[in-house]
Amino acid sequence: MKPYFNNSDCFLLTKNDEGMSSFDIYGLSAIKDFAINSFVLLPYQNPQIKKPKSYFYKIIEKTKAELPAVLPQQKIILLQPGTTKEKYIQNLVVLKKHIQLGNIYEINYCIEFFAEDVEIDALAAFLKLNALSKAPYACLVKLNDDYIISASPELFLKKEGDLLYTKPIKGTAKRGETKEEDEALKNTLYNNLKERTENVMAVDVARNDLSQLAKKGTVHVNKLYTIESFETVHQMVSTVSCELKEDITFEKIIDATFPMASMTGAPKLRAMQLISEFEDFERKNYSGAMGIIDEKEDFTLAVNIRSIFYNQKTKRLSIAVGSAITYLCEPEKEYDECLLKADALLKALNATIQH
Repeated sequence: MKPYFNNSDCFLLTKNDEGMSSFDIYGLSAIKDFAINSFVLLPYQNPQIKKPKSYFYKIIEKTKAELPAVLPQQKIILLQPGTTKEKYIQNLVVLKKHIQLGNIYEINYCIEFFAEDVEIDALAAFLKLNALSKAPYACLVKLNDDYIISASPELFLKKEGDLLYTKPIKGTAKRGETKEEDEALKNTLYNNLKERTENVMAVDVARNDLSQLAKKGTVHVNKLYTIESFETVHQMVSTVSCELKEDITFEKIIDATFPMASMTGAPKLRAMQLISEFEDFERKNYSGAMGIIDEKEDFTLAVNIRSIFYNQKTKRLSIAVGSAITYLCEPEKEYDECLLKADALLKALNATIQH
């Protein structure tokens, strides 16, 4: 069983209009930073709680004890595309022209699928999604009326003492039905020039971000083009690390690195502007970050992807998926990659997309 968070035990970190970090107790922030909002989920800093990490795990154990013996069966849900396939392909053609002109080198372009006036059992959806994905950063978040049901495979940042790590994911392939097919798909992903190009661009942005925080000469690419296999997909993952300068606070780390390289593009600022122009939805908490921090200010933050977003008051349900767009990309294949990433989310919801 993965963590279940209740809003009485958490607070959020957001970015304000000036781009500076600020703390927002309870509730989701409506502040917009281009198309992407930051939020980081942490154990609530109650002065009576001497050991936040220990308290955090007590919440988990309490929730496990309250789980129902039988989970309800979800009715079939029909999701509408926020962006049609035709418009998606048209937008990619235009974005590739921006790449040809040198305005950007890479952009992470995302689309939304949604349903209005639907009811879901968030806990049942989470447990099913977690069983399907077995993601390392899965969690169920409830903040006021909003649920975030996440099966994120991606580490945004991990701090251990004065060491800081980030592991951008760029490059996706489906799992094979046989051991031989699975190994072949894994090797094909590893040797794919397009996927390597996407990955190394995200690595370069991550290196630049960490260099603002690092002691001179301590930014390193520890692993490049590593293939990590999850329950439903293979992913190409790289690891970048640095040794932090003295007096680097949590807020400074977030200001230097957020939004993460893998969910924006290169150069980051121009990519974010084009994201805001071409995407047909506001990402809000999608592609933000969430995680935990301990009393020593060591933390683990995951990228908020492969997630379901549901508001129990408005009964609006949403998922979002995307991929990195470079000059080498083929629009049809990029759309197929989006559907591949959505597959486990759809199965967890007992949902289908209306094409």
